[in-house]
Amino acid sequence: MVSHILLVEDEQKLARFVELELTSEGYSVSVAGDGMAGLIAARESKPDLILLDWEMPGISGLEVCRRLRSTGIQVPVILLTGRSAVADRVVGLDAGADDYLAKPFSIEELLARIRARLRSVKDEKETYKLSFEDIFIDRLTHEVHRGKRAIELTPKEFDLLVYLLNHSRQVVSKNAILERVWGYDFMGDSNIIEVYVRSLRLKLEKEGEKRLLHTIRGVGYILKTD
Repeated sequence: MVSHILLVEDEQKLARFVELELTSEGYSVSVAGDGMAGLIAARESKPDLILLDWEMPGISGLEVCRRLRSTGIQVPVILLTGRSAVADRVVGLDAGADDYLAKPFSIEELLARIRARLRSVKDEKETYKLSFEDIFIDRLTHEVHRGKRAIELTPKEFDLLVYLLNHSRQVVSKNAILERVWGYDFMGDSNIIEVYVRSLRLKLEKEGEKRLLHTIRGVGYILKTD
């Protein structure tokens, strides 16, 4: 999939040069000429990465970054600026930027930093996806599938399955599940785990699928193939 980069830069010649270089590298590029336009574009187009000039008329790049972060938008941001002092770098990073590149910069270094940030995001997203045999979970969307069949789970059933998937092929005790899924301060009956395991098992095997969640009597539970 082609990554979409939003470039927010008021210097037209620089913006055009960077746009052409990014396009030649295979990226999809949008350009905004000031902070307000960049803020709107970031919210509407949902880019994969933002290249953000610090000093622009109206709303500065720093303020754009702060506003994006305050509204929960966590897209990677690389600040582009003529400021190179350490104190300025600290201010930029504290505002929510992920990286900082001082002008004038080489296009090779910019491309390398873009690749690194996009790779980091990809790796982070992949950690949210768990699977065991034909059970698949997306922790970001809370989607659960057994093969092609979607499964609706309660929040606690979902948390329990995530824990079991993270410890697949390992026997986990009731106490471990209580501590990690229900919390150390849980004061209820430990038999609640049996109730949730039974419910989870019924949902996972609703269409006659092979049993993967097994009970080890007197010990705990395990996800295994046999």
